[in-house]
Amino acid sequence: MTSDGFVRNNVNQFAFLYRLADLVIIQVALWVATYLYGTKYDFLYFVLALIANLSYSFVSELLWLYRSWRAGALKEMLFYTLLSWTIALLPVLMFVFFAKTAEHYSRVILGVWIISTLCLLSGWRILFRLFLYKMRKEGRNTRSVGIIGLSESGCKLVQEILNHPETGYKLKAIFDDRSRENSSERVNNQFAGMIEGDVNEGVRRAQSGEFEVLFVGLPFSAKNRIEQILRLLGDTTVDVHLIPDFFIYNLLHARIGQVGGLQTVSVYDTPMRGGWSLLKRMEDLILSLIILTVIAIPMLMIAIGVKLSSRGPVIFAQDRYGLDGRKIKVYKFRSMRVTENGESVKQASKNDSRITPFGAFLRRTSLDELPQFINVLQGTMSIVGPRPHAVAHNEEYRKQIEYYMLRHKMKPGITGWAQVNGWRGETDTLDKMKMRIHYDLEYIRHWSLWMDCKIIFATFTKGFVGKNAY
Repeated sequence: MTSDGFVRNNVNQFAFLYRLADLVIIQVALWVATYLYGTKYDFLYFVLALIANLSYSFVSELLWLYRSWRAGALKEMLFYTLLSWTIALLPVLMFVFFAKTAEHYSRVILGVWIISTLCLLSGWRILFRLFLYKMRKEGRNTRSVGIIGLSESGCKLVQEILNHPETGYKLKAIFDDRSRENSSERVNNQFAGMIEGDVNEGVRRAQSGEFEVLFVGLPFSAKNRIEQILRLLGDTTVDVHLIPDFFIYNLLHARIGQVGGLQTVSVYDTPMRGGWSLLKRMEDLILSLIILTVIAIPMLMIAIGVKLSSRGPVIFAQDRYGLDGRKIKVYKFRSMRVTENGESVKQASKNDSRITPFGAFLRRTSLDELPQFINVLQGTMSIVGPRPHAVAHNEEYRKQIEYYMLRHKMKPGITGWAQVNGWRGETDTLDKMKMRIHYDLEYIRHWSLWMDCKIIFATFTKGFVGKNAY
């Protein structure tokens, strides 16, 4: 077996080694910490490391830490490593507390172990990533790729391969029945010059063993042609991938499902399935409890300010649509002298006479939305998600904007992808609302815990105070 194919052809074996390396690091790091501080690595320390191993194994599988990161970002991989180790420590701390063995363990040793383990888990991943990058830069550990068909999905694949050489895919040739000479009007001009022949030529070269991976990117309308090509490629040893031409359906978190023995493809779905829903809920509970503890006194001061600024309740509840379009009550500090929540709603605008001076400050800084952390604790909202709109706005805009209601496939949030990208405040035109919906749906399509963290960080830097908030 050649060195340039060793990593590539042993993916399953390396996935096992990744897991084994992590478990060894957790055990050895604790042993070294006890050795350095002159403490015996006895049975209780072994049990502690064993619990950490079992917990880390479970959490890392739940977070798909050992999936192929060939096309993944290093920062995202390190984030999930940190998250896996952090969550895995919870059972460890529970054992120390409930087993009443805290006095047996040195806090210094545990601190060194926790930090050194995280550094080692992250460090070896960085080094291995650099090793693979160096190999692929030298042309090793790559896979030769051919693409048949330059549909919209085919063009997107070409762009991804060219933009991400770290994936290890090396594009060798593109084939399309539209000749290079006549392709300028029918094929993406950016890639027309890369076509090396028609589809039959691509099949012939695949049969000769020129490619290791072949992507078929013909549109679904060419069903008969696709079937013919796949039959011919059945006479090869190449890995054949069919690129679903689903772009026309504006998919939302599509996935393959199964009903009995029948496979289905979901068109509009939520990313909140199984363990991901639990992790999202844990994120909301932990962060909201921490934040409410920190802002308790400021919220009390704001409540006094609202009460002194004008008559009326300090906090009021508005009807909004929540997950799956169900009505929920959303809490806010009152910022207006008169509010309405009826069948027609006038959005707050600049210099709105209904807004009190103190209320204007609250709205400009988003402090009026702090009570929504109570919604998060209740489970009706999330910290990150599409912002909830007035019921009347939903009924108005769902008739004017395609896919508007799909934003309710996740819980509404206190902050969101649209808000940190500048679409915060009044949406006084249809185009502005369309852009907000665009970002809401992009968030749902690409949701991950890593994306939530980026949005939360961006909110602290540019999301609280904005010129469009009033």
